[in-house]
Amino acid sequence: MKLNEKIVIITGASSGIGKAMAIEFASRGANLVLAARQYVALCELTESLIKQYNIQAVAVQCDVSVEEDCEQLIKQSLLTFGKIDILVNNAGISMRALFKDADLKVLKTVMDVNFWGTVYCTKYALPHILKTKGSIVGISSIAGYKGLPGRIGYSASKFAVNGFLDSLRIENLKTGVHIMTACPGFTASNIRNTALAKDGSQQGESSLDEEKIMTAEEVAKRIADGIENRSRTLIMTTQGKLTVLLSKFFPAWLDKLVYDNFAKEKGALLK
Repeated sequence: MKLNEKIVIITGASSGIGKAMAIEFASRGANLVLAARQYVALCELTESLIKQYNIQAVAVQCDVSVEEDCEQLIKQSLLTFGKIDILVNNAGISMRALFKDADLKVLKTVMDVNFWGTVYCTKYALPHILKTKGSIVGISSIAGYKGLPGRIGYSASKFAVNGFLDSLRIENLKTGVHIMTACPGFTASNIRNTALAKDGSQQGESSLDEEKIMTAEEVAKRIADGIENRSRTLIMTTQGKLTVLLSKFFPAWLDKLVYDNFAKEKGALLK
């Protein structure tokens, strides 16, 4: 399925992987519905894509943790374009705190955005994607296959997303709808800078060397290729593939490897 002239909804489209996907999809001729909370940045991006790629695009202010916003996003997409071919559930937020220190509101916020945002948007989009036999994509993480220390709410939300998409895929095995779970590794974006600390404030600084990890542009290209190829799962790094493999066959050993790795990060929470 080529992206040319397809109607694509991307949540969390104002920055990071979402913005990179908007640019990549537009370069392949897709018409876009771009959703995010940052409406000014979203409008600027939308305008530039229309001019540069001669596509149709619309910006919709949307907080995916609010069900009514997600319903309105789908309604606006249909009002503008009359159909939906692809939904990319990309909006996400991270956290960095040990469970013993974290305020429970932090975990709830992360779950509301990452899991419930995916559920809400998919619920309202699915009847229309069934008509086009299109695609539903969830941007998950290796943290959805292996729990990561200090990211307990993030891991929990991504495990939930993976389970949701797996179930949805089986329910739609004979409907023609394509369900894809995309799992980037650590990606250069602002998600770690905006990650929630133990009290719910923004972390403000990444604990990783951003220059040594995958770019958002590379992730966007692989996701676009995955949609066109109707791939089932994308695990984008060797480290991620190894993590999934080790979790199946050597889980206790992997626990130690993960602990040792995170104990070495900048400003480590583990000692």
